[in-house]
Amino acid sequence: MSSMRPDDHRRKWDRKEYERLAHERILAKDKGNEDDGEPVTKELLKQREYKVDLDSKLGKSMVINKSTPSSQSGGYYCNVCDCVVKDSINFLDHINGKKHQRNLGMSMKVERSSLDQVKERFKINKKKTEEKKKDYELESRVREAKEEEDRYREYKREKRKERKRKHDDDETDPDLDTGSSEMAAIMGFAGFGGSKKN
Repeated sequence: MSSMRPDDHRRKWDRKEYERLAHERILAKDKGNEDDGEPVTKELLKQREYKVDLDSKLGKSMVINKSTPSSQSGGYYCNVCDCVVKDSINFLDHINGKKHQRNLGMSMKVERSSLDQVKERFKINKKKTEEKKKDYELESRVREAKEEEDRYREYKREKRKERKRKHDDDETDPDLDTGSSEMAAIMGFAGFGGSKKN
């Protein structure tokens, strides 16, 4: 940086100095001497190939003392980062976070998909939804047929019971039957359904 004049408050940069530094850096790169400050290219972020086990310790109690290794202590242990996280939500946040992904050797950048990859993904998802729809239609049809069959059986049962009741009523005293119809008329049941009376 060159000297500043008192009336000018802005910084002035020595262009020749920085051009020389840039030229030295280019020469060093050509020779193969890479600086430690240069970022290492990391693998792009990709989908996990395994299922995260959150349910294995659910509902279990264990005794923990000072000599218990950290991998067996309470909570969820991350063997990549060698740390213990106390609950499942924080564990999921940890394994999806920057620190864990950096330890796995991945950057947080996602691979840019091509048009063909997107079209292929749409085809796969469409097939899955069609299969689910077919399964659902088959299941619903079977269920509806079973319900219809159950209703028909119930209807038949009611018919049999009704015939049996009529048959039993015919065998009983006819005066008793007229008394019950008079009682029904008094209670106001005579006008509902049945045959019309003159």
